[in-house]
Amino acid sequence: MKVNKLVYLLSILFLSSYIFTETDPLKNLNQKTHNLNQTLDLQVASPVARFYKRITPDFIEIGVTNFTQNVEDLSIGVNNILQGKIKSGFSDLGRFTINSTIGIAGFLDIASDMGLEKHDEDFGQTLAVWGVPDGPYLVLPGLGPSTMRDTLAMIPDAFLTPLWLIDHDRTSYSLTTIDLIDTRARYLGLESVVIGDEYLFYRDAYLQSRQFEIQDGQIEDDFDDFDDFN
Repeated sequence: MKVNKLVYLLSILFLSSYIFTETDPLKNLNQKTHNLNQTLDLQVASPVARFYKRITPDFIEIGVTNFTQNVEDLSIGVNNILQGKIKSGFSDLGRFTINSTIGIAGFLDIASDMGLEKHDEDFGQTLAVWGVPDGPYLVLPGLGPSTMRDTLAMIPDAFLTPLWLIDHDRTSYSLTTIDLIDTRARYLGLESVVIGDEYLFYRDAYLQSRQFEIQDGQIEDDFDDFDDFN
């Protein structure tokens, strides 16, 4: 049954790539959602994040960041393996194991000191490697920029996040809230780099950064075309 549901979701995603011929066919709806998100960020998320940074000692803030990033390594490792990057995948799983034990639940990043590199993968990137198209651009309420592919990919990624595996709801929700606050705090100040139309800036920045991540930082160029003139 679960396999059939996954096939169904992927078929919807493939179909959407043919139905929507432009990157942002839902622009009107996306702009409204973007404006709502900006209002929520201005009135709630940003003030909470600033208060958190103001009252939290640096060493605790670093520890919390290490903890929240450590819980991602399990999903990152699995996705690296699914993408065929076996060595990186086992390195990520090693990071998760070491930091979750010796690193006191991830508050200490012992793995980086041991030379295990931190990667950044998710199931959206895995689907892209498998050839699944990104589908239309979406702005999700409270979450921000995404695509049809990346939105559907959040489901399996959530099941691979240890915070959701905690059987105690209050603890799970509390740790997830801390994760969100810490993430927002790390991006404070980036508003100043926005140039021109805010909606278009966030959209294009997201789509370009996702392509950069999918290609593992390898930027394609057309400079080889000039070899014929040499």
